[in-house]
Amino acid sequence: MARRCDFTGKGVQAGNNVSHAKNKTRRRFLPNLQESSLLSDVLGQTVQVRLTTNAIRTVEKRGGLDAYLLSTKDADLGRKALVLKRRIKKKSAAQQSA
Repeated sequence: MARRCDFTGKGVQAGNNVSHAKNKTRRRFLPNLQESSLLSDVLGQTVQVRLTTNAIRTVEKRGGLDAYLLSTKDADLGRKALVLKRRIKKKSAAQQSA
């Protein structure tokens, strides 16, 4: 399983450990990923996603999963988020027309 956030696309970064003697050894900076279940009001179900804690905070700030996905540009979203966004748009359009 990739160490990548489903919504923001944030992944592993590389860098150096630098000792007091200025010796540099390579290391990896892993994102703080958490398994999370988010409720979609439009879809009427919970969605299992793997998000960074920063993304979870942003979703809560914007008012939930549906509001976050609809207010975020497609270029800024990950693959799984785009699939969810399309499902939410389709379902809300069907609800509006009915």
